[in-house]
Amino acid sequence: MTISTSPKSPLSLEPATLKDIPALTELWYNAFRNSPIIAIWPDTPGVHQWWNEANTHDMLHKPGEKYLKIVDTQTRRIAAYAKWSLESAEERGRRFPAWHSDMNAQGNEEFLENMETGRDRLVGGRKNFYLDMIATHTEYRKMGAARMLIEWGCAVADREGAAVYIDASQQGRPVYEKFGFVDFSDERSAAAGLASMVDVSYLAYFAT
Repeated sequence: MTISTSPKSPLSLEPATLKDIPALTELWYNAFRNSPIIAIWPDTPGVHQWWNEANTHDMLHKPGEKYLKIVDTQTRRIAAYAKWSLESAEERGRRFPAWHSDMNAQGNEEFLENMETGRDRLVGGRKNFYLDMIATHTEYRKMGAARMLIEWGCAVADREGAAVYIDASQQGRPVYEKFGFVDFSDERSAAAGLASMVDVSYLAYFAT
């Protein structure tokens, strides 16, 4: 994986490593502290540790899961990160480990099933990649960090001839529309506050 940067920006795209994991967890909670998604992953020490262990496991044992970080080259702070799943749901296996006792296991299973069903409905049976997670620190928003992370995965998908599927929040949907993603949510996804989105290059499939 190459490192990408711009001479006009202090931000650099780099592979994330095991030593970055605690910082990624803290960044996630900074990015989503005012989001309803906190109900799924409560801000408790136990759930922070759950995230650390889950991401450590995937970095070590799931080579198709690619972790990227955007680094401020002037301070070396991590400004944003993403987890791209460059494999199908079947190849990846279960997305998350057993839920922590601080979580609502039944509610989380229903939420996870909703996302998995949306992906299967829209791109199941065809080669597809998934933007599993993306988060930008509040101090680095509107600086192009998310764009760098999204464009990386889309470029890989283009080279591999894969569709890209995203479970966006309804609030985040307009961001992905700027990158050519189209919302194909059904009633179930919309009721859960999700936007089931596929990249525009895949639209020919829906026309057939």
